[in-house]
Amino acid sequence: MNGHRNAATILSVLCMGLGQLYNRQWIKGLLLLVFNVAALSYFISNLGTAIWGIVTLGEKTQGLEKVGRLMVPVEGDHSIYLLIGGLITIFALAIYLTVYGMSIKDAYRTGGERDAGKTPANFKQTWAYITDKKFPILLLALPVSGVLLLTIMPIIFMILLAFTNYSSPDHIPPASLVDWVGFQTFKDLLTLKTWSRTFVGVFTWTIIWAVLATVTTYFGGILVALLIESKGIRFKKLWRTIFIIPYAIPQLISLLVMRNLFNGQFGPINQYLSYFGLGKLPWLTDPLWAKVTVIIVNMWVGIPVSMVLILGILTAIPKDLYEAADVDGASGFQKFKIITMPFILFSTAPILIMQFAGNINNFNVIFLLTNGDPVNGNYQYAGSTDLLVTWLYKLTLNNSKFNMSSAIGIIIFLLVASLSIWSYRRSRSYKEEDMVQ
Repeated sequence: MNGHRNAATILSVLCMGLGQLYNRQWIKGLLLLVFNVAALSYFISNLGTAIWGIVTLGEKTQGLEKVGRLMVPVEGDHSIYLLIGGLITIFALAIYLTVYGMSIKDAYRTGGERDAGKTPANFKQTWAYITDKKFPILLLALPVSGVLLLTIMPIIFMILLAFTNYSSPDHIPPASLVDWVGFQTFKDLLTLKTWSRTFVGVFTWTIIWAVLATVTTYFGGILVALLIESKGIRFKKLWRTIFIIPYAIPQLISLLVMRNLFNGQFGPINQYLSYFGLGKLPWLTDPLWAKVTVIIVNMWVGIPVSMVLILGILTAIPKDLYEAADVDGASGFQKFKIITMPFILFSTAPILIMQFAGNINNFNVIFLLTNGDPVNGNYQYAGSTDLLVTWLYKLTLNNSKFNMSSAIGIIIFLLVASLSIWSYRRSRSYKEEDMVQ
């Protein structure tokens, strides 16, 4: 009864493509067979080296070897190349095993159709089915491959670096090898005095910055939107246009202009203050004033985004609710509290969470405005306004502390992911959506 199904499945398990050939799907079977041969030839020559490279990260360092009376340079193992090559091979193996499993499933299904007296689909019919019924999957195959190779694999590579001693000056290949050290990097980050003091300080400022930057831009956008939509305000389109200009201008230009405006010595803002006898303020050179400055500038850049979002929500609120509130004698504040704000929060809760997560990683405002400065003598490779993400950048690009920066990257991911998921699951929009489903 299941003779064709069992035979096709067994043959497909023994060798990819044989099950399809048994089911008389000649072109599909040959393509899978060629793919199988090419993949096996690649894995036979590379899989062992890939596993050895990931496990050992190399055994021979670069140096000089005496040959007769001459000292000949000897090429050593490059730990990072071995790690990357091993990851690529393992990813290729995962793809191969996935295709292998799909071929077995296809042979099993087609064999069952033969047992039921149906004629197996030929290659033309199979291709027509894929381009018709499975067309979205076919189109998604390319971007999924790109995400796998250009996003997932680099993330895994970064995670693995956190468990090595890959850093300057002692462990930079090929002059020296990189070793696996387990959780030693995280231990150093949290226990060594210089590193832990920097981490606690930067982490604390990152959370304070994310909260203040999110709250000020969000409620600032609500305030501006409500003022524009207030009764009696004329030229509303003009006001919208004026307030959206900071968002329309590229952020790079806005931040660099602001950096010059707040320059302590020659900036126009201090020049104007001195005309009124107020003196010059250390906008970017004093730790406290620098933090105040980045929050103010972030409001200038971020409020227009929230304003546009809130304006769209305000136009969608039914006017009947306000009319009913007027009949009941509700004040303006009561209408805002009972009608306007709940509508806004319901619609923008996911976006508010996204803005908070984005502010934790808000690289542009800090880097372009202050570069993480002013310098803090108690910190390790970080300034007073550095966030975790800008500190990570300095550790990687300027100081080659790759293992430490990878550990910080993992902590940032865990922080953002946990806070975002926790906040979103507690939001009203998530709960009501779950009830509807």
